[in-house]
Amino acid sequence: MTRRTVLSAALRLVTVAVLAILLGAPLGVSGAIAFERQTLEIATKTGVHVFSVEVATTDAERAQGLMHRKELPEGTGMLFDFKRDEPVSMWMKNTYVPLDMIFITADGRIHRIAENTTPMSERIIPSGGPVRGVLEVVAGTAKKLGIAPGDRIGHPMFTGR
Repeated sequence: MTRRTVLSAALRLVTVAVLAILLGAPLGVSGAIAFERQTLEIATKTGVHVFSVEVATTDAERAQGLMHRKELPEGTGMLFDFKRDEPVSMWMKNTYVPLDMIFITADGRIHRIAENTTPMSERIIPSGGPVRGVLEVVAGTAKKLGIAPGDRIGHPMFTGR
């Protein structure tokens, strides 16, 4: 093989790989983004509950969220970091699993909980005030564990830790 043939073949392989990534893994398809996994604790009247959460910190990660997932095991979730306290809105578009959305202020206090959200809904779910983050867990978790507004979240994102 000549050097030119090798370079041409390599260029074709790179082109095919890039096209496969761009066409085969568009934003919003499960697995398109690899989220960092971290531990989070919620201190409630019933005790401290530990979760393994994927953390969404970029615009692309927050846009994808839990869309297109067919299941969310108990004890897991997704933590959305909005970088500063601000009113936020969420929705369930392309989200198949019913969720509890826990809205959290910068000091780690739970501000509000939207329980048992409707899968695939485009209804806007507001934070009801400025929040730093949102924790999404499988529907029924808040009620089952006694999670309530005012409870504290333990995670490095929040200044109250």
